[in-house]
Amino acid sequence: MPNRLAHETSPYLLQHADNPVDWWPWSAEAFEEARKSGKPVLLSVGYSSCHWCHVMAHESFEDQETADYLNAHFVSVKVDREERPDVDAVYMEAVQAATGQGGWPMTVFLTPDAEPFYFGTYFPPAPRHGSPSFRQVLEGVHSAWTDRRDEVAEVAEKIVRDLAGREIAFGDTQVPGEEDLAGALLGLTRDYDSSRGGFGGAPKFPPSMAIEFLLRHHARTGSEGALQMAADTCERMARGGIYDQLGGGFARYSVDREWVVPHFEKMLYDNALLCRVYAHLWRSTGSDLARRVALETADFMVRELRTNEGGFASALDADSDDGSGRHVEGAYYVWTPAQLVEVLGEQDAELAADHFGVTEEGTFEEGASVLQLPQSEGVFDAERIASIRTRLLEARGERPAPGRDDKVVAAWNGLAVAALAETGAYFDRPDLIEAALSAADLLVRLHLDEHARLARTSKDGRVGANAGVLEDYADVSEGFLALASVTGEGVWLEFAGFLLDHVLVQFTDEESGTLYDTAADAEKLIRRPQDPTDNATPSGWSAAAGALLSYAAQTGAEPHRAAAERALGVVKALGPRAPRFIGWGLATAEALLDGPREVAVVGPVDDPATKELHRAALLATAPGVVVAVGAPDSDELPLLAERLLVSGEPTAYVCRNFTCDAPTTDVDRLREALGR
Repeated sequence: MPNRLAHETSPYLLQHADNPVDWWPWSAEAFEEARKSGKPVLLSVGYSSCHWCHVMAHESFEDQETADYLNAHFVSVKVDREERPDVDAVYMEAVQAATGQGGWPMTVFLTPDAEPFYFGTYFPPAPRHGSPSFRQVLEGVHSAWTDRRDEVAEVAEKIVRDLAGREIAFGDTQVPGEEDLAGALLGLTRDYDSSRGGFGGAPKFPPSMAIEFLLRHHARTGSEGALQMAADTCERMARGGIYDQLGGGFARYSVDREWVVPHFEKMLYDNALLCRVYAHLWRSTGSDLARRVALETADFMVRELRTNEGGFASALDADSDDGSGRHVEGAYYVWTPAQLVEVLGEQDAELAADHFGVTEEGTFEEGASVLQLPQSEGVFDAERIASIRTRLLEARGERPAPGRDDKVVAAWNGLAVAALAETGAYFDRPDLIEAALSAADLLVRLHLDEHARLARTSKDGRVGANAGVLEDYADVSEGFLALASVTGEGVWLEFAGFLLDHVLVQFTDEESGTLYDTAADAEKLIRRPQDPTDNATPSGWSAAAGALLSYAAQTGAEPHRAAAERALGVVKALGPRAPRFIGWGLATAEALLDGPREVAVVGPVDDPATKELHRAALLATAPGVVVAVGAPDSDELPLLAERLLVSGEPTAYVCRNFTCDAPTTDVDRLREALGR
């Protein structure tokens, strides 16, 4: 019989609705039940495309005996970290502080007042590699709760006190300057893997935000080293197994330093960020590889992640049926030489194996290989390879597909809107701009209420109950601002303004200017989460700084500019010390140092000269440049106000730091003024 999760919108929670565990969703009622029954709370946090979450669910939460023990001695609460990043962040901070590491599934034991006292991640069904079994953990916690309750309470109170003392106060420091950004570049250079691309060792994650900083730093300073690190990393990833050589799109990370074997889940946020990075790399270098990967990644998102409502689903699972009924990681994507022969015949299979690095030993498990491209271009028959790729993709389409998490997350859809709008504009793909507009429309219609407050998630056209967090407001604003620049439609700037006003009022500390991840009137947790570091996505803090700065450049709004500058104080503090974890903040700091530049293009909308000036402005490499386009008498966008045609011709105006260049009708002069 289904438990209480059966009525939730989260696909991850719905996966657990038929467990024999008597799960509760995160709610006041769950903790009231714990108080009433005198039981501790088991908090289990995961997400739908998490491999080890599925493993622990199958081993423990689907096991009747384990469930009976849990139901007798605990109130069990299941949380989707993608729906409740605030809950995840608070308890993950406690797990990392206590154990030195974190990850998912996250397993935390709480008092009925939600105070944590024991932590872990994955626990096996039997003792393994020095780790106790899950049943042993449950029995140990139950024993401590029953026999040493005072001691448990003391531990919990101390943990909460320690967490409360970790509040960040960097907002009142100075904005980062030339020296700080040069120091960040030096830090990245030290961490750079010059032979394989990327930063650090295994596992290797796509460093999309650091690459954005490197591209902007090159554009502002001319640093060839910065451009080389960005371009080489992008090439190594695009040729590696982390990139889907048949269908496009990137996996979550590589388990090795060479980008060969991925953790196969595909996340919307990675693909949105990387699509934009490759488009920006093409803008800087004209690289054919960057153009191809940007477009293939955009097409992957639209083809495989777009929902019926026009938004974008969160993720594709790493696991799928291998054809024998077993759910196996990577089964959908890997190939053996024999499988190539079956699809292609002997001769083409031999060419495919050579071209994509498929070996008899295999590069993955059980003799299978992850498809890669050779690291240097040789001479090959492009038409024949294209035919091979098409046939392999068709054959792969017959395999059982990985599951899809259909949850629409506001923040990640905002990132996708920005990526698709820009990629569509750069490469003359109006269909991609239309896809961005559809997702933006869904966010406005479904996620935004009459007070311009954002809901975090929706599914199947039904909005979720959880309030948006700072990253939702910031990333959706980023998407709307990109749409305003690409389309010239002022409504997107207005919506961004509504959201960013909430950032100023609800998420910003009045005295210090520091930012919080949850609104002032959000549900109170044991600590108000606050994290300025960029991880898999830009932190809410960094993303808000970027969106506030762009909005101020578009509108002249001084409070938004001042808030962006205050927020960037954390970049001055962290940039030179930990540049890999503040990449979006560094990219925003580059925009601040450059102005950012403001471009107004005025002219009849259908005039080819207007379109040419607008395109030149969008292709500018100047960091963080904002663009407005419209007719001379348009009041769509503030940057167009009082801008006149010169000699009756479409005209561009370039300004920064309250100073404007002479207006120009010459597209080459505009390119020169914008670093193109």
